Amino acid sequence: MISWMQKHNKYLIVTIWIATIAFIGAGFVGWGSYQYGSKAGSVAQVGDIEITQAKLDMSYRNIYQQYNEKLQGQLDDKKAKEMGLAKQALNTLVVQAQLLNLAKEFGIIVSDDELAQKLSVIPAFQKDGNFSEAIYKTYLTSQRLKAKTFEEVIRDETIIQKLLALIGVDALEYEKTILHNAMSVADKIAFKVLNMDDITISIVEDDLKKYWETQKSSYMTETLYKLDVLWTESNSTTVDEKEITDFYAQNSFNYVNIEGKQQLLAEAKERVIIDLKMKKSKKSAQKAYIAFKKDKVTKSESIELALNDTQLPIAIWKEIQTKDVGSILKPKVVKNRYATIKIVEIVKPREMNFEEAKIQVTAKYTTEKQKEQLLKLSEESLKNIDNNSSEVSDFITLDRVQPIGTLTPQESREFIQQLFISQEKSGIIEVTNKSIVYNILEQKIITNKQTSDLINAVANQIKKRDFESNLIKSLDERYKTQIFVEGL
Repeated sequence: MISWMQKHNKYLIVTIWIATIAFIGAGFVGWGSYQYGSKAGSVAQVGDIEITQAKLDMSYRNIYQQYNEKLQGQLDDKKAKEMGLAKQALNTLVVQAQLLNLAKEFGIIVSDDELAQKLSVIPAFQKDGNFSEAIYKTYLTSQRLKAKTFEEVIRDETIIQKLLALIGVDALEYEKTILHNAMSVADKIAFKVLNMDDITISIVEDDLKKYWETQKSSYMTETLYKLDVLWTESNSTTVDEKEITDFYAQNSFNYVNIEGKQQLLAEAKERVIIDLKMKKSKKSAQKAYIAFKKDKVTKSESIELALNDTQLPIAIWKEIQTKDVGSILKPKVVKNRYATIKIVEIVKPREMNFEEAKIQVTAKYTTEKQKEQLLKLSEESLKNIDNNSSEVSDFITLDRVQPIGTLTPQESREFIQQLFISQEKSGIIEVTNKSIVYNILEQKIITNKQTSDLINAVANQIKKRDFESNLIKSLDERYKTQIFVEGL
């Protein structure tokens, strides 16, 4: 079910252990300025089932949290709207409502005792292994949820679980046999691994120029920044032993070794002195910044750097990109000294001439010519694959990765996967910068209990996914859906 949900977001069915627990972890997420119509508090109706605003909010927060985790906390309302998360949330509830309609026809219910049991085993509501009503009520209050709304969601999802368990189907024996035969095949192959790096290309400059002419707009100079920098040094700042000791005492938590253990002053003294000098020179840097703005002091040097040049930290580049020409940045730490930076000029990217682009063009041209030559060599090798120059593998199976010649484990895995997809007895398979020429010498069926169990599980999963997909299509036609939501 989970794999089917991942592949078919449109038909997402959120079960209790996915939706409820994820929702508990999500917290409140505002979801923009969507405007909704109203029909007794409903945002949609599917058959006899109404979808309330409260349920839509819960569904949205759950999906928002899932995507926010994938984006490492970088999701905001604007991105969520662009991604159509509100629509996904509503589609989720529509599918649930369709299933609830069907469950209603079948007479499937969840009693209050069953509901209480479901709530009692949710880990987030437990204390010392037992359900805590205080924790449960605190959670509802923090999320501004009514117990009735939350428990109705749990009840609905439990009903859906019962329905799917009732109507679920496993693969038939002949279907398992077909898959078993396909996945239990073992191939013994003759093969030869050809490496693109072994092919030498002779480059004629006229050909290289013609190649550059066809795509010279792809080769652009970097954005350049001409900067005036006023440096405030810290190494000449004097510090005494008492200052060092006091500074370490106040900041000792910052000094740890590679094992994460706090260092003694003797171990961290060099770093402590540098940090103390930086702290003491900060005021001087701020005074220098003010004087620089008033043209009372001159720059230390002028530099020209490409955007994101490593001479300046990424944080400084991010700020520079938000400023206009003439702007002066407040003092920033750059390698144990302070830099007050003025943006003098921003040189926009332009098309490179041939000489400027030559190194990049040569690299790309060489790669393309190597690929062409590798293909020709592979085609020639394929004609003679049965010769003694090729290697012969052991029997290869899809479920067990074994080394293939000089291929890495990952390359061997990719090759084996493509080999079993191919319907050709012999051929050429490309993996990264290598080409593998192969010819199948022998095939046989290899079976064991572990393989059989895996194949049966895969067969059941495929059958279940297909059944659920067709079920949703059928329910789309069976139950009328009315949407009262605007702005999705």
